[in-house]
Amino acid sequence: MGNMTNVHPEAKIGNNVTIAPFVTIEKDVEIGDDCWIGSGACIMNGVRLGKNVKIFQGAIVGAVPQDLKFGGEESILEIADNVIIREYCTINRGTKASFKTYIGKDSLIMAYVHVAHDCIISNNCILANNVTLAGHIEVAPHVVIGGMTAVHQFVHIGAHAMIGGGSLVRKDVPPFVKAAREPLSYVGVNSIGLRRRGFTNDQINTIQDVYRILFVRGYNKTQALKLIHSELPSSEEKSTILEFIQQSNRGIMRGFRQVNS
Repeated sequence: MGNMTNVHPEAKIGNNVTIAPFVTIEKDVEIGDDCWIGSGACIMNGVRLGKNVKIFQGAIVGAVPQDLKFGGEESILEIADNVIIREYCTINRGTKASFKTYIGKDSLIMAYVHVAHDCIISNNCILANNVTLAGHIEVAPHVVIGGMTAVHQFVHIGAHAMIGGGSLVRKDVPPFVKAAREPLSYVGVNSIGLRRRGFTNDQINTIQDVYRILFVRGYNKTQALKLIHSELPSSEEKSTILEFIQQSNRGIMRGFRQVNS
């Protein structure tokens, strides 16, 4: 531990933790075993780090929310095992809405990402450089969000979705899809990502059948959901997609559109 660090004596720090010079660690902080904190990082009150978390230079982790309704209430930022937070990220703790911001294990948060208060990012997610998440966003497992993407508050992004770089995400993005263009639209099933994660061809075909009805054939949402219910056999993937759509509060992104070449 460098003697130029500013570590509060009451911070709870696990075994084999590396803390570079010029790091600030406040009082109400818990750091798990085998973590690595790069120079100039700030770990602020309310942060709970799991094991083997890497926080790179200049990241500010656990600052108070950028929310004028925030009244100083005690809240936390929990970062699970094996998460990597790259340079100059800003990740805020929760507000009284949920008292927690959360990043799931094995996720990679690339440089300059902003994660606002009360966001929940699940396991195995990748947020590329300069992704900006407003408050109260939920990101399901195995989601990849391309660089320079901005996500509107309260949006939900379904499992295994992939969002192209530079996107503006104003609506919910259902599971298993690729999303791109402006306004954000369905551009196919994330079949390469699904294959990498062990989905079979049959499962991927099932997912494509659902989205063909929902997004490609030009039905409205009500018609599409009726057809999916009645025409397609039961499957876990079909249930996952339908449940996501039924629970959506902001509405689902647009369907496929031909773009003039």
